[in-house]
Amino acid sequence: MAGQGEVLTTNNPSNILMIAGSETDANMYYASHFLAPDPFIYLQVQGKSFLLMSDLEVDRARSQSSVDQVLSYSEYEARAKAAGKTAPSLTDVLDIFMKEQEITEWVVPGNFPLQYGDALRGLGHRLKTKNEPFFEQRALKTEQEVEAIRQAQIAVEEALDSTLDLLRRAEIKDGLLSLDGETLSSESVRRHLDLCLMEKGCLAQHTIVSCGVDACDPHNEGSGPLRAHQSIIFDIFPRSNQTRYHADMTRTVIKGKAPDTLKRLYDTVLEGQLLGITQVKSGMNGKLIHSSINEYFEKKGYATGMVNGRMQGFFHGTGHGIGLDIHEPPRISKVDHILQAGEVVTVEPGLYYPDIGAVRIEDMVLVEKDGCRNLTTYPKFFELD
Repeated sequence: MAGQGEVLTTNNPSNILMIAGSETDANMYYASHFLAPDPFIYLQVQGKSFLLMSDLEVDRARSQSSVDQVLSYSEYEARAKAAGKTAPSLTDVLDIFMKEQEITEWVVPGNFPLQYGDALRGLGHRLKTKNEPFFEQRALKTEQEVEAIRQAQIAVEEALDSTLDLLRRAEIKDGLLSLDGETLSSESVRRHLDLCLMEKGCLAQHTIVSCGVDACDPHNEGSGPLRAHQSIIFDIFPRSNQTRYHADMTRTVIKGKAPDTLKRLYDTVLEGQLLGITQVKSGMNGKLIHSSINEYFEKKGYATGMVNGRMQGFFHGTGHGIGLDIHEPPRISKVDHILQAGEVVTVEPGLYYPDIGAVRIEDMVLVEKDGCRNLTTYPKFFELD
């Protein structure tokens, strides 16, 4: 981190410096639209954007990036050598560029490398950190971004449909799901789902296929045989390899006969989720949406709290933003946030009771002026045919 107590609060910094790999840093990809695994340099100077790129990447960056100008790192390295630096470091090279621009004050993200921050300050530059969201405009999706999210969502829905077909064709043997003589497990079903997504150009990681008591831990990916007459949570949130945008959807299903207590739990979560979706609109406080779902669950007799050392009920947020990161602003949760048109958020309440089971249902919606548009079209059902 590179702040030393100076944190920028303005929304639109004019002079920006980032050093990161865009495969893992969404802000870097958002700013440059250039994909590379290794760290590179992005600068914005009074509204004009630059990349300083190595000889290995400079030509590709010039043809693929969205910045105004791509500069040769080696050329600036040569200038640093001419200025007396026999073995110029990255910060020596940056110092040459910054002095050319006659700017000594820069805004950097909170995860800016401390090593470079200290070195630049030692050369007389002033760095101010800006907390996330580093680019506020990332939260407000363009039509192209919404379409990218929707295309990833189509892949999710098709992959889940193929996967649920396995469960539909499975037989129940000794309380377990069996297909073609093999017991279906969280691992085997997740592998099928992830491979389907890969074939559709999406990369899935940590996909949740969690059954029974395991699903009462919302982030438990699931393991072992899938059991009949128990809820199975599918939470799928891949990233498109082409656009880098994510989708996110959760469905809860059961193979066999749902006990009445579990069926009632499912119906309550579905009603709560629909209640939340109907409240999403520009100007609405996400905290109020979250509270209304909590109150509805309480009214239906589903309390939230610690029981025998384990949290039960509805103990996570209602939703989060979706984009280049799977979790990004805003949040629909216990904290205040006024929703804005153009944000894409999830609505995903859940109820978790080890003695009953677990249910979570999730859609993605686009916040609009007078409501929202659901980007998820996959049906909601509990018992498989």
